[in-house]
Amino acid sequence: MELLFWYGLFLAKTITIVAAIAAIAIILVNVAQRKRGQAGQLKVVRIGDDYRHVKEEMTLAKLPPLEQKTWLKEHKKREKEKNKLAKRNAKQGIKRDSTKPSLYVLDFKGSIDAGEVASLREEISAILAVAVPGDEVLLRLESPGGVVHGYGLAASQLQRLRDSGITFTAAVDKVAASGGYMMACVADRIVAAPFAIVGSIGVVAQVPNFNRLLKRNNIDVELHTAGQYKRTLTLFGENTEEGREKFREDLNETHLLFKDFVHEMRPSLDIEQVATGEHWFGRQALELGLVDEIGTSDTLIISQLERFDVLSVRYARRKKMFDRFTQSAAASAERSLLKLWQRGDKPLL
Repeated sequence: MELLFWYGLFLAKTITIVAAIAAIAIILVNVAQRKRGQAGQLKVVRIGDDYRHVKEEMTLAKLPPLEQKTWLKEHKKREKEKNKLAKRNAKQGIKRDSTKPSLYVLDFKGSIDAGEVASLREEISAILAVAVPGDEVLLRLESPGGVVHGYGLAASQLQRLRDSGITFTAAVDKVAASGGYMMACVADRIVAAPFAIVGSIGVVAQVPNFNRLLKRNNIDVELHTAGQYKRTLTLFGENTEEGREKFREDLNETHLLFKDFVHEMRPSLDIEQVATGEHWFGRQALELGLVDEIGTSDTLIISQLERFDVLSVRYARRKKMFDRFTQSAAASAERSLLKLWQRGDKPLL
C-alpha cells in the first residue's frame, strides 16, 4: 500500500508538471501568433517622469555624502505617501481636481522614400482617438527630403492634426529640408536650432544614361511605349531634346505645387525669395520667416513639464530578420562614408 501511495504521489506531481509546461507552451504559441498578426506595436512613454528622475539623481549627487541618506529616506517616504493617496483615491473613484492636458511627442527621422510615414499614420490616428481640448503635439523632425509622393503623404498625415484643431509644433534640431520642410510648414509653429538646416524648397532629379557605353559595345536597347510622354528620359535608350524639355516641364510643375503648398501653410512668407532651392541655417531661416523661433526640442519639452503631461508616442513596426540585417549593413556603410568624408578637407553639410 505504501508503494502505491508513493507511486500515486509521483504520478500526480508528474501530471501537474506536464500540464503546467503544456499550458505555458500554449500561452507562448498564442502570444507569438498574435504578434505575427500585428504589423507593429504602439509604445507610450512618460517623458516627464524620465526628466524628473534625472533631476532627482542630479539633486542627490550634488548633496554631501552625509546628507544623501537623509534625502533618500525623505524622498522614499514622500513617494510612498503619494502612492497610498493615489491608490485610495482610485478605490473610492476620486479623480484629480485638475488634470493636465497632454503634450504628445512624435519622432520622425525620414529616409529618401519616407517609409516612416506608415508609423506616423498610426501615431497620429492614436492621438486623434484620445485627444481632448488643450492637448498639443510636438514633432521632433529630422529629414533632408526625398521622393515627392512619400513626403506629400507625410505632410497630409500631419494636416490631420491641423484640421482637428490640435496645436502642433515642429522642432528641427538638425535638418528639415525639401520634403522635410514640406512636413514642417504644416505646423502652427516651427522651432529650429541655430545651425539646423532649413528650406531647400526646390525639386531635383538626376538620371544617368548608359546609351553611349552600350553603343560602343554593340548592345541595342528597345523601349516600347504607348503614349507620347510615357517615358521622357531613360537609362539605356537615346534621350531626345523633346524628352528633356518635357522632363524639365514636369519638374517645374512639381516645384510650383511645392511652392503653392508652402505658401498656403505659411502665407506670410515671400515665397519667391525662399523657393530657390537654397537652404539656410536656423538663424537665417528665422530672418526669412521660414521658422518662428530659435531653440531645441529639449528646451521645448523641459519648458512644458509643469503645464503638460508629456508623452512620447511611437509606433514600432515589426521587422523581418532580413530587413534588420540589410538596415544594419546600410547604416554601417553610411558611417564608413561619413568618416572618409570627415577626414577630407571639404566641409560637411
